[in-house]
Amino acid sequence: MSDPGDIEILLVEDMPTDAELTMRALRAHNLANKLYWVKDGAEAIDFLFSQGQYADRQIGSTPKVVLLDLRLPKLDGLEVLRRLKANERTRCIPVVVLTSSKEDRDITESYRLGVNSYIAKPVEFDEFARTVASLGFYWLLTNKPPVQ
Repeated sequence: MSDPGDIEILLVEDMPTDAELTMRALRAHNLANKLYWVKDGAEAIDFLFSQGQYADRQIGSTPKVVLLDLRLPKLDGLEVLRRLKANERTRCIPVVVLTSSKEDRDITESYRLGVNSYIAKPVEFDEFARTVASLGFYWLLTNKPPVQ
């Protein structure tokens, strides 16, 4: 994990195994040198809005992409997404939902709230690694975000 003031990827994932697999896949392709991992929705909000334990974090420093699980303790991913997209400063941050949920209502609500992409986590490790690497390449190297 990198310094929380200098990140490109914010990983919001409560399951250590899934977080480790995600970070390993990104590292294998040299895409994780500026990655920060938070373990619940409340911590994600604190991080993104530079409050609580992240009050010292530079408020203008935003990630290039947020990888967001939906099933999170304290504050679920849909609420994190709702708050992120409702705020003028954070609304343009690309958010990719990376979750085990394949439920239509979660997919529909995520897009209604402004998610940029919705990906159901592949169960098989190699497929999971390929999916995460593809995400990293696209959002960090191909996608052109707005200047903030």
